[in-house]
Amino acid sequence: MKFIYGLFVELMVIGMKLFALFSDKTRRGVEGRNQSLAKVKAAFTAEDKVIWMHAASLGEYDQGLPVLEALKKKFPKSKVLVTFFSPSGYDNVAKKNHPADVVCYLPFDRKNDVEEFLKAFTPQLFFTVRYDYWYNLLSALRRRKVPVYVVSALFYREQYFFKAYGRDFVKQLQETVNRFFHQTEESLKLAASIGLTNGIVTGDTRFDRVKEYRRRDNTVDYISDFKGKKKLIVFGSSWEAEEQIARELIERNVSAKIILAPHDLKRVKHLTDLFPDALLYSKIQEDNPAIASVLIIDSVGLLSRLYSHADIAVVGGGFHDAGLHNILEAATFGKPVLFGNHYKKNPEADALIRNGGAKSFSEPTGVAVFIEQLVDDATTLTGMSTASFEFVSDQPNATETIVREILA
Repeated sequence: MKFIYGLFVELMVIGMKLFALFSDKTRRGVEGRNQSLAKVKAAFTAEDKVIWMHAASLGEYDQGLPVLEALKKKFPKSKVLVTFFSPSGYDNVAKKNHPADVVCYLPFDRKNDVEEFLKAFTPQLFFTVRYDYWYNLLSALRRRKVPVYVVSALFYREQYFFKAYGRDFVKQLQETVNRFFHQTEESLKLAASIGLTNGIVTGDTRFDRVKEYRRRDNTVDYISDFKGKKKLIVFGSSWEAEEQIARELIERNVSAKIILAPHDLKRVKHLTDLFPDALLYSKIQEDNPAIASVLIIDSVGLLSRLYSHADIAVVGGGFHDAGLHNILEAATFGKPVLFGNHYKKNPEADALIRNGGAKSFSEPTGVAVFIEQLVDDATTLTGMSTASFEFVSDQPNATETIVREILA
């Protein structure tokens, strides 16, 4: 199995290097890994005790961050390392304020690369978020007797652990992971069915994070002027399907204002072509925001605050296999949340639907029709808003439970 896994990693590395010739995102990931060892060597000594969080991408980082911040408070003298697999996570975090001494890419999971990386510091504890497991990394941590945890763990039947060829990986998790902190009861039961019994249900740490959003100043300049007295629909992390919904709302003459915050700022040019009368947020001071019907957000870091101004939130990613983006950032402010039905790895989506705060749709047109009805139906709008707010409020404090268990 080790030989096959090693071959898989080598093929993955070769594939990524070849794909990097055509993909800027992949190229950034490959080049970034070449800098990871130098970064940790510059920031840490071999004696430094380091709290290490690994996140595949930005969504996992958001889940792990409350735990990381809480552990840092418990161990103020320890240093902090955050590693990513995906450029999407690294690019969004490395350039912002964060609690880490080093943010870098996780080295490719070759035994020698991992060993060299770990010689640069002493991990005090390691936790990965959700389901990003690397065989050689976990083996190296076990040899060093480093405690390993999985935060917001999520098991589902399609994973390779539940296939015949995944048995060796399951055995390794049994030997290397001290504790699984599961998001759901179903995840706990699935893990137990393959012998991973060292887990408890703590819930999703993202709820703790988005509850904190309510206590900060969520004002975004000029948005109240843009909204006026009309209903405001915020399209968060929008893709092509969500853009289609916005177009249909305009064609239907729905009496509402629209904000589009694309998942990638490279789409801004396309959006200005699609909505020629739209106003760019970067130029909002140069015009009268009250007369515009569509506002395009061409800067990062505003979305979670924009949701607080909305009456209805449409969250992108649910109409294709790229995956549904964070719906809890909107739900925490008590907004009806609408999205596509591709979200099998997002149990919170089903839970929010069951609680009446969200709806999913198989086609973009269905969302446009529902919004048209919802804008004029104050009773349904209020009911969904209340359900959304209460759903988030009622979730347990997962971070508190996880940290208590780690320190026990």
